Amino acid sequence: MNNSGNKRAPTTATQRLKQDYLRIKKDPVPYICAEPLPSNILEWHYVVRGPEKTPYEGGYYHGKLIFPREFPFKPPSIYMITPNGRFKCNTRLCLSITDFHPDTWNPAWSVSTILTGLLSFMVEKGPTLGSIETSDFTKRQLSAQSLAFNLKDKVFCELFPDVVDEMKQKQKAQEELTARTQPLPLPDVVPDGDPQQAHYLPPSTERQCPLCPEDQTTTSTNTPCTTTRPTGTTDCSGAPWPTSS
Repeated sequence: MNNSGNKRAPTTATQRLKQDYLRIKKDPVPYICAEPLPSNILEWHYVVRGPEKTPYEGGYYHGKLIFPREFPFKPPSIYMITPNGRFKCNTRLCLSITDFHPDTWNPAWSVSTILTGLLSFMVEKGPTLGSIETSDFTKRQLSAQSLAFNLKDKVFCELFPDVVDEMKQKQKAQEELTARTQPLPLPDVVPDGDPQQAHYLPPSTERQCPLCPEDQTTTSTNTPCTTTRPTGTTDCSGAPWPTSS
C-alpha cells in the first residue's frame, strides 16, 4: 500500500484504514480480497470470488468502497462494478453497513466486517435499493462472463495482479477443455409415422452406400443408412438400390 497520495485523508481515517489493511492481510475475509488505491486510501477496491454451491460459483466480482473523511464515525458507500445479477452496477447499495443507514452504523466495524456483510447479503435474495432480481441461470451466465469483463478493467488489473493470473489460467483451462470436446454427430431424423423416408438394405445383402462414410456398411433391413432419402428404393446417389453385382 502506497502512502504517497494519502495526505488528503484525515489522520483518524488514515490510521484506522491502515490498521484495517494490516488486519485484512493477516486474516483475509473468505472469498474476498481488497486493496486501497495507491493514490487515495479512502477508495478501496475488492474482489468477491463466487462461493461454491451458489449461482455465483466460478465468478469474480469487482467493486469498490468509498470511505468518508469522517470514517470510522460514518459508514462508507458500496458499489458493485462487475455485472452479477444481484446488484446494479456502479450504483450505491442500500445496506445496513453503508451510508444509506448512518443510524445503524457502528464505528467498531472494520473493512473486514463490511465485506463480510456484503457477501452475506449477496448470496441471499432479499430486496434492497440497488438490488435486482434475475434467475439463477442468468447469474451463472454472468459468472462465466465475469472473467473477460474484469480483465478489460485497468484498475482491476493493476490492483489485483495475482487474481488476474488466476483468472487467465482458468480461462486457458476452459479453452483447452472446449477444444478437446468435439460435438457428437447428429443422426438423421426420420419423420414420425413415415418410416419409408429412410432407405434400407435388403436381407443378406452387404453393400456400402456410395455417398456414406466408409465405415457405414449395413447388413439388415432393420439398419437404416445414415443418409435419409425421399423413398426406400434408391441409395444416397439417387440410383436404384441395390445395384447388380
